[in-house]
Amino acid sequence: MRNFRDHLITSGETIKEALIKLDLLAKDAILFVVDENDNLIGSLTDGDVRRGLLKGITIDDLVNTIIQSNPRFIRKGDRDITKVIEYREGNFRIIPVLDKDSKVVNVINFRETRSYLPVDAVIMAGGRGTRLQPLTDTVPKPLLKVGDKAIMEHNVDRLSLYGIDDYWFSVKYLGEQIEEYFGNGSDKNRNIDYVWEEIPLGTIGAVSKIKNFEHDYILLTNSDILTNLDYEHFFVDFLEQDADFSVVTIPYKVNVPYAVLETDDRQITDFKEKPSYTYYSNGGIYLMKKSVLKYIPEELFYNATDLMEKLIKEEKKVISYSLSGYWLDVGKHEDFEKAQRDIKQIKF
Repeated sequence: MRNFRDHLITSGETIKEALIKLDLLAKDAILFVVDENDNLIGSLTDGDVRRGLLKGITIDDLVNTIIQSNPRFIRKGDRDITKVIEYREGNFRIIPVLDKDSKVVNVINFRETRSYLPVDAVIMAGGRGTRLQPLTDTVPKPLLKVGDKAIMEHNVDRLSLYGIDDYWFSVKYLGEQIEEYFGNGSDKNRNIDYVWEEIPLGTIGAVSKIKNFEHDYILLTNSDILTNLDYEHFFVDFLEQDADFSVVTIPYKVNVPYAVLETDDRQITDFKEKPSYTYYSNGGIYLMKKSVLKYIPEELFYNATDLMEKLIKEEKKVISYSLSGYWLDVGKHEDFEKAQRDIKQIKF
């Protein structure tokens, strides 16, 4: 993945310097002109240079003389995902991301990124992984390799594919290895912070330690899940349902090979011949409004299911998002072996 700063050029640089950068960008040849504080001023392409040269401007002139002054952009944290979708479907490939002060903080390339979701991602990676011993005796479960990547790296890369660039990793057991492996994320245009659990805090308790989320929506996921979930569809469904909390659920169909009788005080009232029932299990991936985090107690063991139960009691809107794609919880040795087989066939 290209560093987004490769697409930036400072006003006051020459057209010759812009041409050198455009040549290095090859098929992604577009520059965004910024001031000394990285505030967006305009954009510049090969076509702008050609038109300038035809008008008599030389390559020693400044880029300011030929820039387009009203480039398209995405505002970081904007809840309206429709603009992102419109740009992508309108074949606008490369779009700068601006913060509230119009500073360029990222550049999205829709050849490499499917969306740009206004979401912070929290990945729970502090577990001991006892069921996968002895593999986890010296390596934390999130860093066990599935194919050529760590389990957790598959997760982070999938989330990044949907433009999520703000991450919080909750770590405990061998967390130093995870911190060393991912670093601060800057090499891949990510912002990664670490939340250390001094004591086990359950599947969501560590979130209470985070006070400076970037966005109004939080995505929480276990680190040991392999999935090809469409995170944009998950997010859009959340907005359309005006939900407070959504949980990815995995459908399981149970076929009963016999007739099932319905009774009332021993009297048979109805029966179904060899019925099928579909049940939905918790997939360990959640999306929530930041406003619901106030229900998580601080520094206490607390599970995501505890929060769900609390929100239901508070009459908040808690919904199920049924996953039709691939999902695997890599918790046991047989799951780990299945993951090694599936990774060769499933498109993530």
